[in-house]
Amino acid sequence: MKKKTKKQKKIRITGGFLKNRVLHSVNKINIRPTRNRVKQVVFSWLQKYIKNSTCLDCFSGSGNLSIESVSRLAKSVTSLEKNYTLVNKLRKTIKNFSITNISVFHTNTLQWLKKNGTPYDIIYLDPPFYNKTLLNQSVQYLEKYNWIHKNSFIYIEHIDNNIYIPDTWKLIKKKKIGIVSFLLFYKKNKN
Repeated sequence: MKKKTKKQKKIRITGGFLKNRVLHSVNKINIRPTRNRVKQVVFSWLQKYIKNSTCLDCFSGSGNLSIESVSRLAKSVTSLEKNYTLVNKLRKTIKNFSITNISVFHTNTLQWLKKNGTPYDIIYLDPPFYNKTLLNQSVQYLEKYNWIHKNSFIYIEHIDNNIYIPDTWKLIKKKKIGIVSFLLFYKKNKN
């Protein structure tokens, strides 16, 4: 009798000049990369804004959203990840793909955000699902420490409907697949 093999988690780039390239394996690592179907929706939302944008991927994990952004012509991406194995895998993938405009930092995202920053055009917030506190603190730090500017776009992926959103953020897109909600906000001008 044949032994069943566990299905490999293949993370594929869904658009841009790196379309169909496969990222490094994340098997044996307890992460949940953004699914291809979700990425296609999110990047269709961002298609008018991604070119020449600066992006911040706060919990980059596999680097899925970071590499997808560069593939779709983002000017630069800053990737933050605390898991050393994932950081090394992402750096190897970037090198293999000859990408020069992604900066990867092995860091705790909250510590990194807890200092005055330079605003980004697009910010991805996809922390571990069951850590609502981590998501809420990240949102607060983005506001408090100057990581967003007027008209920045903020993408959030989560499973809890009761999260903190500042009054200055306007929800412009929302979708749910299974238990996962994904939302796109932009920072409104102050009146």
